[in-house]
Amino acid sequence: MSNIVYIATSIDGFIADKNNQVDWLHDTPNPNLDGSDFGFAAFMQQVDALVMGRNTFEMVASFDCDWPYTKPVFVLSNTLSSIPSEYQDKVFLVKGDLKQVVAELNQQGYQRLYIDGGKTVQSFLEQDLIDEMIITTIPVVLGGGVPLFGELAAALRFTHVATERFLDCLVQNHFVRLR
Repeated sequence: MSNIVYIATSIDGFIADKNNQVDWLHDTPNPNLDGSDFGFAAFMQQVDALVMGRNTFEMVASFDCDWPYTKPVFVLSNTLSSIPSEYQDKVFLVKGDLKQVVAELNQQGYQRLYIDGGKTVQSFLEQDLIDEMIITTIPVVLGGGVPLFGELAAALRFTHVATERFLDCLVQNHFVRLR
């Protein structure tokens, strides 16, 4: 069982800009030019399901494209009461204590969870529920916005297991939690 973060940040650690937008991600070279998806397809083959917050769900749903995930997506929300009909068989609402949510998903057979979204990642880190992080740094300084990391009661130690460079401008680091 493991909970894994796969996310992009600016050099200064933001996952969205001051207007809660991610347009700056599109300023990077098109990965299709060299056939690379930065390891995302291989990563997705290794996970059983996604867990994301409401804000991330709404952002992904607003993109002008088909739903990008073939794995079940569990949306953490205490305010949503239903999922739009076009996502009924793809997206499921969950709420409550994170440890309980993870335990229930594990009991349903979802052992490797992709954790996505700023507040969701921060909440999982606060409860020491992140086992791995794959963070791609985009060469831009946003100067503010939605941070990837928040305050913690105690430091969480990780070991660095890999670095990969893409398109001569992106750096992807893979970290594993030391327990």
